[in-house]
Amino acid sequence: MISAAASYSGWWVGLVVGFLVVAVVVVIVGVVITLTSRIADGARVATSALPVVRDRTETLRDVGLINESAISILRSARAARKALTGS
Repeated sequence: MISAAASYSGWWVGLVVGFLVVAVVVVIVGVVITLTSRIADGARVATSALPVVRDRTETLRDVGLINESAISILRSARAARKALTGS
């Protein structure tokens, strides 16, 4: 006949394993929440810096116009040189 203590040992093992699983899940959720909080803080910092970056890079829109002007000046200079030298 199986003793009462032996029949309950399976329950204790299951209970301990269940508590361990719950503890691991709690630790994992805590780590995920901590990392999420850090990511949110970084996103807030990046979002607050966006207007400054926009203001500093707004003049880059004119690079195409400046490039076209430089090409036009270069073509005019070549045409003038050709007219002066005859070649």
